[in-house]
Amino acid sequence: MVRPIEANPFAKVVIVDGQRTPFQKMGTGYKNASALELATFVVRELLEKSAIPRGELDAVVYGQVVPSLVGPNIARELVLQLNLPRNLDAFSVTRACATSTQALATAAMMIQTGQAKVVIAGGADSASDVPITVSKHLAEALIDANQAKKPFDKLKAFSHLGPKDLLPNPPALKELSTGLTMGESAEKMAKENGISREAQDAFAHRSHTKAAAAWEKGIFAEEVMTVRVPPAYDAVKEDNLVRKDSALEGYGRLRPVFDKKYGTITAANSSPLTDGASAVLVMHEDVAKALGYQPLAYLRSFAFAALDPAEQMLMGPAYATPRALDAAGITLKDLSLIDLHEAFAAQVLSNLQAFGSKKFAETKLGRGEAIGEVPDEKLNVYGGSIAIGHPFAATGTRQINTVARELKRRGGGLGLVAQCAAGGLGAAVVLEVR
Repeated sequence: MVRPIEANPFAKVVIVDGQRTPFQKMGTGYKNASALELATFVVRELLEKSAIPRGELDAVVYGQVVPSLVGPNIARELVLQLNLPRNLDAFSVTRACATSTQALATAAMMIQTGQAKVVIAGGADSASDVPITVSKHLAEALIDANQAKKPFDKLKAFSHLGPKDLLPNPPALKELSTGLTMGESAEKMAKENGISREAQDAFAHRSHTKAAAAWEKGIFAEEVMTVRVPPAYDAVKEDNLVRKDSALEGYGRLRPVFDKKYGTITAANSSPLTDGASAVLVMHEDVAKALGYQPLAYLRSFAFAALDPAEQMLMGPAYATPRALDAAGITLKDLSLIDLHEAFAAQVLSNLQAFGSKKFAETKLGRGEAIGEVPDEKLNVYGGSIAIGHPFAATGTRQINTVARELKRRGGGLGLVAQCAAGGLGAAVVLEVR
């Protein structure tokens, strides 16, 4: 049973700064960089930009979705790489595509309960640097060979292997519970919700057009750093996935990826595999004032939700959003900005459909009324993950930073940030700028 949450329980939690790397298509600008290196770039920049005294930090809560076999606790490795105080608490979290939102929520709870006053939260992922493992039979043979004493016995350990045993095992892309990939789940949603190919392509075009305009107008200048990637130290200054010359008619030429005969999900209306990192600096409001920081945004509320992945796996925002709105004591109409993670155009359009559906509210949420329609002018005003890219663990705090800064430019207001996540999970955050 979901217990009622006191309105505005996190009134004293503020975000004072945020930063992200430019996002890069897998295998391009960051092809030789690990997620830890990307995290190091962005957190170092955030520390220098904010000028926070190192001794004021109480914790680092950071996340990574694609696991590292070398340093599985990215948060702790981050502290050590940056030569931060060795006694600085640091731990890693993961909630698939909502990982850095979870990092922020965990930081907020630490602040609210008095366990910390100043926390860095965020996430990083590298699709270019994924762990490739070997088959179970080959792994057993390698162990046997390593333990064998004689050269003949070492060779004998491999004698039973067949050609298939020598093939590498990439990370699993399918849900264990359903056997479907994310794209196949999105395809299922598109069919069941009547989301047309034309609507998906139009939404993807919208994302690229708005992101391109944002870069042209300098909107991202404050939140995106320049990364100099070793060994050549070439400067990476912008997201390289945004189609600055996006033309709607071009989207229709691409073939479906997951259902080649009847499908509507293509590479163009999906978020691409991406490398990047993001982070925010979170404080107790009283500490921020004492240190001379002006809050960028107040954390008004957050909420998480889960649903059966066998239904419509990527509907998490439709379940988490009403909880976050209730916790903040507001309605959808009170929001100035709404930023939904764009895993797939079909997923965003399905969630928007559910937002406005009384039937969905009654049957899935146990509510008498829909939470409401989302006005186009409030939605993803600078594009989203389809255009900007989606380094899994970095997306949440990327969205949060963008919405907070846009609310500040507009003189204040309320903003919603939400993500779907693998496993049938969802996250939603309400920000307030005063």
